[in-house]
Amino acid sequence: MDRKFYNEEIHHVYNRGVDKRRVFIDVVDYERFLACLVLLNDQDVYRMVRWRDFNRKQVKQGVSEVRPLEFRALNLGACQPLVKIISYCLNPNHFHLILKQISEKGIALFMQKLGTAYTMYFNKRHNRSGSLFQGKFKNALIDDDQLLFLSVYVSCNHLIHGYEEGFGWQFQSHLEYLGESNENFCEKSIILDQFGKNKKEQKDFYKKFCLENAEFLKEKKEFLKKFLE
Repeated sequence: MDRKFYNEEIHHVYNRGVDKRRVFIDVVDYERFLACLVLLNDQDVYRMVRWRDFNRKQVKQGVSEVRPLEFRALNLGACQPLVKIISYCLNPNHFHLILKQISEKGIALFMQKLGTAYTMYFNKRHNRSGSLFQGKFKNALIDDDQLLFLSVYVSCNHLIHGYEEGFGWQFQSHLEYLGESNENFCEKSIILDQFGKNKKEQKDFYKKFCLENAEFLKEKKEFLKKFLE
């Protein structure tokens, strides 16, 4: 039986490639998934299509493509998001999200749109067919006292899984929280407001919090996996 999601709940949502296969082959794939995160988080079901068609015209005219956030600002009509995206990380064969539902059935609808749209894109680009992800997305309800801890696990997940050293992976939300990313679509206040009111201090304190906890999570990830995933 499918779980019912309620507005204002926060969930850790994740999925991996079928048979643990890679779901991101190169930078183009990562960028496309980020575009899906921005443009599919909307009750407007056609915004992603309009962005794709708009950029095709841009390329034909010799003009640079417009990034998803820029297009959402240019495209007339207010965005009506389904969820608030708090944190994310994209790894070669899986992804993690922390989502807060703000629209009825928002998480289920957003994840359905995300999985369908990205799979169609990926299969066409890489000349394959069939399911890309390992069944329906998985999720776990996050309590208030778990949120900070889980935000580190998700925002720094690339490091925690040992894909690379340091926090510089560009397809995770850690850099966005520190103001070092071109992306800016996470609802960061839910996390950062827990570190005081001064914006500069918030980032410094959160960075320190991540440094203190990410290495611990990396060392204990197999033990903690049953609690976090």
